[in-house]
Amino acid sequence: MSLHLRGHAAARGNALGRARVRQTHALEIAEQRISTGQIGAELERLHQAVAAAREEMHQLRDRLHGALAREVGEFLDLHALLLDDPELLHGLDELIRTSRYSADYALRVQRDRLAAVFDGMEDAYLKSRMDDLDHVIGRIHAFLQKRPTDLKGVAGEILVCDNVAPSELAQLQAQGVVGIVSSAGSTLSHSAILARSLHLPLVVGVPDAVQKINDGDVLIVDGGSGQVIVAPTPEHLREYRTRLRELAKEQRELGRLRSKPTRTRDNVDISLLANAESLDDVARAHALGAGGLGLYRTEFLFLQRDELPDEEEQFQSYRDTVLGMSGRPVTIRTLDLGADKADHTGLTLSDEDNPALGLRGVRLSLARPVVARSQLRAILRASGYGPVRILVPMVSGREEIMQVRRQLKRLATQLREEGHEIAERIPLGAMIEVPAAAIALDSFIDEVDFLSIGTNDLVQYLLAVDRNNEALGELYSPLHPAVLRLIAQVIATAKANDTPVAVCGEIAGDPRFVPMLLALGLTEFSLHPATLLEVRRAVRDSHLATLHAQAGKLLRARDRKGIEKWLATIANVTAA
Repeated sequence: MSLHLRGHAAARGNALGRARVRQTHALEIAEQRISTGQIGAELERLHQAVAAAREEMHQLRDRLHGALAREVGEFLDLHALLLDDPELLHGLDELIRTSRYSADYALRVQRDRLAAVFDGMEDAYLKSRMDDLDHVIGRIHAFLQKRPTDLKGVAGEILVCDNVAPSELAQLQAQGVVGIVSSAGSTLSHSAILARSLHLPLVVGVPDAVQKINDGDVLIVDGGSGQVIVAPTPEHLREYRTRLRELAKEQRELGRLRSKPTRTRDNVDISLLANAESLDDVARAHALGAGGLGLYRTEFLFLQRDELPDEEEQFQSYRDTVLGMSGRPVTIRTLDLGADKADHTGLTLSDEDNPALGLRGVRLSLARPVVARSQLRAILRASGYGPVRILVPMVSGREEIMQVRRQLKRLATQLREEGHEIAERIPLGAMIEVPAAAIALDSFIDEVDFLSIGTNDLVQYLLAVDRNNEALGELYSPLHPAVLRLIAQVIATAKANDTPVAVCGEIAGDPRFVPMLLALGLTEFSLHPATLLEVRRAVRDSHLATLHAQAGKLLRARDRKGIEKWLATIANVTAA
């Protein structure tokens, strides 16, 4: 008998495969004591397991390349740091020596001790790091048992689990796993974002998935609707094959949009810009007809290395990006390290009580003037090779923008005196991701040339919900009346001051939300190249005047259900 389960669509795509159920991370290990004579051997067994887990992560990192290595690498590095954590390792050794516990039981006791510490923390970000600790402990335990870690997958399998770490996704896909179903998680978590980049179907928030699905069950997973079918009937299989044929046809039709204008049905042109962090992304953006780069992330030059990139290395990277867009504007975001993007160079603080609210974005650049000077000089030099805009992250008010503008003016004068070719005018913009900046925008909008709304962080800060905390996945959503009203307010303020504004968060790349953003007055989207053609199609299917007429009803919605109802109504009108 088939079973229908529903969750939240986190990464589009369809998958048919056998279920591989991964149980929770809790270690169900009975108390086991060893004799005094066995202590040395048991310590050696533990140390070998830790070393094997560490080597496994190094091997995985070595197999990753390009942008994927940068995205996944930060999580692998975090797990490697946990494996070297003295509190974890010394505690394990002490439990074996003094309590004469087996290595397996010592691992459980130490895990439970640390979990109690994490549970007692008030900070949601730090609490969520317990998931990382559980992944690491699970790897150690697997090697203690001399069995493969839970990370192993088999071609044609669909992983069913409580949650999945970003560091696991690339390896799972390489092993042939065709989809993932999790009982927890958020559609805008790092795991979901990476799954979309990998085109790996992901459904999150499926209640009791681990309990209701058995190892070996055949599953159909629809990452577009959030539906999971257990033990599909012949009719379900026929529908699945039909859906695959429809998707193949859809992809062919999307391919025809590469050279088509991004224009609504009532002939209003909308700008589609691409987010990028590598030359591969730049090439894809160029090939898909992006109007430029709305966000080039510079922090990936700084991650996974032990020394800071100098001015020349940065210049060459930015110059090649500008050349790659062949005259289309390139928006280079200044360094956005901090929070969940820590480095190994000592640039960021490693012991902040609340990293998400700490020394990050423009705050870090202003606190490290030598580093900021090197980066800004490199960006200014790259402006000699094509149109460049500079975007400042984590802005909270007027003074930060004024400081950056003064510094840019000084550096441009120096570079011209040194004989470098610098563009006459380089627009300076602010990312609107701090609620204070959105609310008080009229107090500093005269100091910026353009704006970019970073909805990922704006939602997080506005709703006081950590987007990486699996327990809060339901609460982290852009479909909240406060979020939409604040976005609408920013767009209206920008329009009143004749200042261009884009949305560069994940919602800009989701075709389902295109009517909503157009209704709010947005005319510029910045998104990952992977969804550019789908968003272009959604724009071409929209009638802007009709959406503007419905904006009042959207902004009067009192809850998420009301906003979803508005979206469903608009979708039906478009389909008709």
